[in-house]
Amino acid sequence: MKASKLVTTASVGALLFGMTAAAQADNWRYAHEEYEGDVQDVFALAFKEYIEDNSDHTVQVYRFGELGESDDIMEQTQNGILQFVNQSPGFTGALIPEAQIFFIPYLLPTDEETVLTFFNESEAINETFPELYAEQGLELLKMYPEGEMVITTDEPISSPEDMSNKKIRTMTNPLLSETYDAFGATPTPLPWGEVYGGLQTGILDGQENPIFWIESGGLYEVSPHLTFTGHGWFTTAMMANQDFFEGLSDEDKELVRDASEAAYDHTMDHIQGLAEESLEKIQAASDEVTVTRLDEEQIQAFRDRAPQVEEAFLEMTGERGAELLEQFKADLEAVTNE
Repeated sequence: MKASKLVTTASVGALLFGMTAAAQADNWRYAHEEYEGDVQDVFALAFKEYIEDNSDHTVQVYRFGELGESDDIMEQTQNGILQFVNQSPGFTGALIPEAQIFFIPYLLPTDEETVLTFFNESEAINETFPELYAEQGLELLKMYPEGEMVITTDEPISSPEDMSNKKIRTMTNPLLSETYDAFGATPTPLPWGEVYGGLQTGILDGQENPIFWIESGGLYEVSPHLTFTGHGWFTTAMMANQDFFEGLSDEDKELVRDASEAAYDHTMDHIQGLAEESLEKIQAASDEVTVTRLDEEQIQAFRDRAPQVEEAFLEMTGERGAELLEQFKADLEAVTNE
């Protein structure tokens, strides 16, 4: 398992030093949730490269654990310590309940090309979500998919019955807990830094993540049975502290937006074929790994349990959530019928 650094008083103090000048200075700070070489890191480095190639500004990238867990870097961004942050809606759901829409199982298609088209063209993603993030002092620059979600467990599973009483790690996200409750499992919220050890010691029986993250984090070493259920894609969002962004010159605002677009295009190219490559690495590294790809009949048994999650989403988000879900479905239908 890759080691991670814990946030320290010194590291945050180093960020605070000179913070007053951060908005005017040319050194911008950007933190994300993943390891070196992972999808969010690819995005961050492409963003950094574009900024530095097209201006005198520099971008300092902080990876997982260097400034704490996901909640820590979001707090630092809202407080203006960081200028940019990458955080998945799985964590942002505490701030923006509507962001949990990505955890309604079987809402998004599994076909990669369709998913990418949806993110490019969706009105919900490109027009509605920026307004929701702005209410929390965040300038949403890009939402993007990272990969299909895969469940890893201590033994093979092929039905909701196989999930019975399995302690599945979830992010601290009420709707994701609802999903695994619907699937028959026991949702177990746990910080990412404790997941490997939890799987190793039996505190957890399984977890979900994109394949590249299962490979990168070594999760297959302690949770070797992989199941493709087709229930969703891991989605993330790149955003800026809104006060910082609004304080930029028009030229720099355009620079940041252009850098976000360039990073998005680069990253979408990067993820194509990434799941297959990561799975090959996992299978080459371990003889204990099994891979189960559910057929349509098996998937339907899980899909039949999705409506209770959608109902829970509507209860959590009210009228705004209902409007967002309606737009989301309309956007998906438009893409599917193209």
